[in-house]
Amino acid sequence: MTSRDSEDVLGTAAAWRAAGETVALATVVETWGSSPRPAGSRMAVTASGRMAGSVSGGCIEGAVADAAKQTMATGAPQLLDFGISDERAWEVGLACGGKLKVFVEKLS
Repeated sequence: MTSRDSEDVLGTAAAWRAAGETVALATVVETWGSSPRPAGSRMAVTASGRMAGSVSGGCIEGAVADAAKQTMATGAPQLLDFGISDERAWEVGLACGGKLKVFVEKLS
């Protein structure tokens, strides 16, 4: 188990909220094929750019963080859909191919 796996993402997000930060939570809700993280994996993001946890082992975290910032600004949740064929996987950063859906919501 890595430190990312054992990290208390919900606890960290709650502490950031308690400290006055605006926080969004991203959760892997579905996976198909080879996926870097299982369903239920979480990542918390603050408006100031802090992140805890992982939804992909690093390959789509930037895109999820950008979506989280948009969700924090608008309050509207998002369902993100990432997928790529094995042939193009390395080009776009999903080294393992596969597909995953990530739900992003603002914590209140």
